[in-house]
Amino acid sequence: MVKALLFDVQGTATDFYSTVCEEAARISAGRHPDADWGEFVKRWRAGYFVALEAAQGSGWVSVRSVYRRALDTVLADCGITGFSDAEREELTLAWQRLRPWPDVVPGLTRLKGAYTLATLSNADVSAVVNISKRAGLPWDAIFAAEMAGVFKPDPAIYRLAARYLGLDPADIMMVASHKYDVRAAGRFGFATAFVARPLEFGPDGDADVAYSDEFDVNAADFLDLAAQLGC
Repeated sequence: MVKALLFDVQGTATDFYSTVCEEAARISAGRHPDADWGEFVKRWRAGYFVALEAAQGSGWVSVRSVYRRALDTVLADCGITGFSDAEREELTLAWQRLRPWPDVVPGLTRLKGAYTLATLSNADVSAVVNISKRAGLPWDAIFAAEMAGVFKPDPAIYRLAARYLGLDPADIMMVASHKYDVRAAGRFGFATAFVARPLEFGPDGDADVAYSDEFDVNAADFLDLAAQLGC
């Protein structure tokens, strides 16, 4: 019987696309009126995943540093100039100011009455703390890749969460909008919940939102997840 729910944060619980687009436009302060900030954010997020893959097996590297290094490349590729070092640092920290999707807080509030709720994120612990405090996300605990020294989908991070929760894998459900994450959790023995986030990459994005019978639950959002779990 599922007793605890683990949640991915960036993309699943929070809307990074809109948040970072708005932060980029704010920090740019009108200096780049023709910039396509949506495309910029998509490239930045893609660069983050490329950097994570390159880091696998080479020791821990903070996600903040990954985003910061990727930013210089993406700004150059997009032809965006004039950001000072201080502005680049501030823009990198936008990933710690992500807003939750509208369904997240009410959905988590309903789920919290019946389940232990925790994060299981690739973001740094400090980033998850800052995001959660700013957004009022009612977790019971925070777990992150940094605590295991590896990134999802390495099984060590799922093992760490189960150990700290004191639960068998079958008593835990992984909730994410990224199928690689849900599948990896399922291989470790967790129950699985896929949450579709069609706007994860913006209105013209290509998020994978197809439901699949391979997952125990397929949900439209956190409120739908709560309803399907009887909350």
